[in-house]
Amino acid sequence: MAYVEGFVTAVPADNRDIYIHHAEKAGEMIRELGASRMFEGWGDQVPDGKLTDFKRTVKAKPDEVVLFSWFEYPDRAARDATNEKMMDDPRMEAMMQDMPFDASRMIYAGFEVIIDEGAGVTKGGKPAYVDGSLLPVPEAGKDAYRAQSVAQAQAFIEQGALRVVGAWGDDVPDGKVTDYKGAVLLNPGEVVTYNWIEWPSRAVRDAAWGNLMSDARFEDDASALPTDGQMRRVYGGFEAIVDV
Repeated sequence: MAYVEGFVTAVPADNRDIYIHHAEKAGEMIRELGASRMFEGWGDQVPDGKLTDFKRTVKAKPDEVVLFSWFEYPDRAARDATNEKMMDDPRMEAMMQDMPFDASRMIYAGFEVIIDEGAGVTKGGKPAYVDGSLLPVPEAGKDAYRAQSVAQAQAFIEQGALRVVGAWGDDVPDGKVTDYKGAVLLNPGEVVTYNWIEWPSRAVRDAAWGNLMSDARFEDDASALPTDGQMRRVYGGFEAIVDV
């Protein structure tokens, strides 16, 4: 089963170019050490929420932009092996000393991919825009959540999405300042999910969402989500800036 290391970060807006250069170097190293892909998304449409949102997730300051990023691996063993190699790589030590953002507020975790629908990059269609979301799901509702997500993924693909991925929290550590559990106000008996939709452009994405608001496939399944799950969903739109 494929595996994802998902990250959410706050980066000063003025550091965009510096960050891209930093991420491109990191991407080359990560691919060399075992990852199959690295993606970085720059916050473009990141709304404020009533209970949760991406800005609160990483305690973003007024002059910072939220990034939604991930590494892809063939399985967890490959992720674990890559992380071990990184810790011993002098390039990683050098990059850690020159971070263009506050790494103490970055959140990260490992997720098992439970749905992966659409052609996406596997057919050469690199996205220009991504919808990213975090969502709490009952542990007992995994199968129902997967079934609902597959149906919704087909709706997105019908509207022009390149790829839809849903990933189930597997290795989700507690953080000192921020973490995924706090991001979605996770309750006992729940799991945080990490999800994204790849689009060829923001224009296609905007049109798709307008068409899908009345689609019956988006009616919540009571067995798949907690009653206030949508209220605790964290979501936003991100411009692709690095895709290695």
